[in-house]
Amino acid sequence: MSNGTTSTDPRWLTFAVLTVPRTIIGAAILGSIAINFANIIGRYILLAPIIWAEEIMIYINVWCVFIGCILVTWDGRHLKMDLLSSMLKSPWREIVNTISVVGFILVCIFVVLQSWTVSSMMERLDQRSVVAEIPMVVPHAAVLLGFGAMLVVLLYKVRSYITGAFGSDVDATTKSLDETFKDLSQGGA
Repeated sequence: MSNGTTSTDPRWLTFAVLTVPRTIIGAAILGSIAINFANIIGRYILLAPIIWAEEIMIYINVWCVFIGCILVTWDGRHLKMDLLSSMLKSPWREIVNTISVVGFILVCIFVVLQSWTVSSMMERLDQRSVVAEIPMVVPHAAVLLGFGAMLVVLLYKVRSYITGAFGSDVDATTKSLDETFKDLSQGGA
């Protein structure tokens, strides 16, 4: 199971937040690999490249990133500068974490609202990509979905974010380095 999953999380929620995004990302990456392989064959063997391949693969990557953000938020593993805050004693650590979470929530709300505006405009204007002529609402919707889902997950896990239940990245890195050095010293002895 994922680091951020607890036994009290409803099964339907872990399915919706973990299994579905992982399946979509896996299928999207496989689809991107297939498109890339077909384009290589077309370009270098058949001398007829698939002109829309790169554009589609970029949009697939955009979707993978924003769907992946849901998983990262669930696990509490966004990039963060917690070197100082992880050394703070309670209640100061919780105060700093609360400020951080409020900032995260405000950024998510801001991006969702802006993304809704842009996506709506793209839909209304029927804006399309240059080569594949895909409606531009499709790639822009990835931002809307990703930040909207991050906001929902963040609100669900707000207590874990405030209490620091995910642990510190500094602690995780230190533990990983300790295990690596332990493995190296045992293997070399």
